[in-house]
Amino acid sequence: MPKPSKVAMVTGASRGIGRGCALELAKKGFDVVLCARTVKEGQAFEHSSTVKKSDKTPLPGSLESVAKEIKALGRQALVVKLDLLVRKDVETAVKTTLREWGRIDVLVNNARYIGPGHMDWFIDTPIDLFDQHIQCNVLSPLYLCKLVIPAMRKQGGGVIINVTSGAGWHETPNMLGAGGWGLGYSVSKAAFNRIAPGLAKELKQFNIAVINLEPGFVGTERLAQDMGPFGFDVSKALNVDVPGLTCAHLATHPTPLYYSGMNVFAPGYVVEQKLVDGTKLPAPYGPSMWGMPRPTLPG
Repeated sequence: MPKPSKVAMVTGASRGIGRGCALELAKKGFDVVLCARTVKEGQAFEHSSTVKKSDKTPLPGSLESVAKEIKALGRQALVVKLDLLVRKDVETAVKTTLREWGRIDVLVNNARYIGPGHMDWFIDTPIDLFDQHIQCNVLSPLYLCKLVIPAMRKQGGGVIINVTSGAGWHETPNMLGAGGWGLGYSVSKAAFNRIAPGLAKELKQFNIAVINLEPGFVGTERLAQDMGPFGFDVSKALNVDVPGLTCAHLATHPTPLYYSGMNVFAPGYVVEQKLVDGTKLPAPYGPSMWGMPRPTLPG
């Protein structure tokens, strides 16, 4: 496998937003390291204990399938199994990338905790499941940053993009099961959302940008298959190309340090940068809300 000139590592790349980011980065000339638990099509994992069963119908998507899509775009793909609950997996992902390709220019921290307790009431959630939320959504992404920063410094710079969530900034009035989210998710995402502004000022000296990418409400495979019973309507969701295009544009921006420490709102960014036809975006991102007061993200 020849050594690439530009390498992006994307976690949670087997489907959804991670897949969208990986494909758009490939279109921008990156060879992509694809990381996730689902290596082969049809693998199943436990999901929310509210459902009271294993996922009998595995979600579509796998690292091998996305790798084929990337190769069809004329770029290389490196498949690396990554379970964020397994620290050795985190280390292996970075070591394998540097051994095979020798560089990491962009890290996209997109993967998050998926498992029991994700959409359960606090009073029904064992406290050790909060440990798993924090491990997957905060500590493992931080460890990935720590492991890739030396390579980025040696190269003269890099870009770290953290796919954040509005659940970490704002509380919804909706109850669990009716569009609300579990406390483990929102608490861990609040901590995750703080990584970019906290690291940006420290890593500026090394020409490393750390950017929060807020994707908006995106219609992923998981949302379509699993989240309907919890009050989430995929028909009102954005396509994965909205955060994907934003990610790739930021990764190739001539001055990414301008955005370092900021929270970039993907549905707004793609319209401002003319990456999509904004008139085609669904409510509340499209024309029906233009000119209306909108909430702003911190920072």
